[in-house]
Amino acid sequence: MPANSYEKPDFWSQKAFKEGYPARSVYKLQEIDEKFGFIKKNYTVLDLGSAPGSWTTFLLRKMDGTGKVVSCDLNPLSKDVRGDNLLFLQGDLNSKDIREKIKAEGPFDLVVCDAAPPTTGNRTVDTARSEGLVDMAIWYAQTMLKPGGNFCVKIFQSGGQQNELKKMREIFTTAKGFKPEACRKESFETYLIGINKKIG
Repeated sequence: MPANSYEKPDFWSQKAFKEGYPARSVYKLQEIDEKFGFIKKNYTVLDLGSAPGSWTTFLLRKMDGTGKVVSCDLNPLSKDVRGDNLLFLQGDLNSKDIREKIKAEGPFDLVVCDAAPPTTGNRTVDTARSEGLVDMAIWYAQTMLKPGGNFCVKIFQSGGQQNELKKMREIFTTAKGFKPEACRKESFETYLIGINKKIG
């Protein structure tokens, strides 16, 4: 893989720029929504690890001024990401303070997480870090989703993917993997989808 392959704007990056999104990752959420019908008007949605804000922007556009988007990241959103129905919280998703602030805004109809860990180039280390983020996102989904709510989270593909799906099947009626076409061909990221949170 050429060292600069991630630096060269591809079709999705150029499309994101033209359509006013901070990053190409928006089209992954768009594909997920088209396939599973996740985003509806008047929803209360939680976007975990949201900076620079492409998924938050897509959620706001799709909901068209209705409902509420609660967005959280260690880093700030791009300055153009704004909405009357947007609440952005900057902080550590594992901190008690942030968890309490987010919980006060719920419960949620949908929890999404496109967070990725800082990568080292060591696939074992990177996948382990990714699974840690997935566990964090699953905790939020289990704790703060309404019964019947849905969930999606990014994960770096590895043997641990099946363990995460097993955990999700305890929480959701259906749990499965899904790799959007907008993922880079050389990327080993995919998404785990949880549909219809069980009662209790």
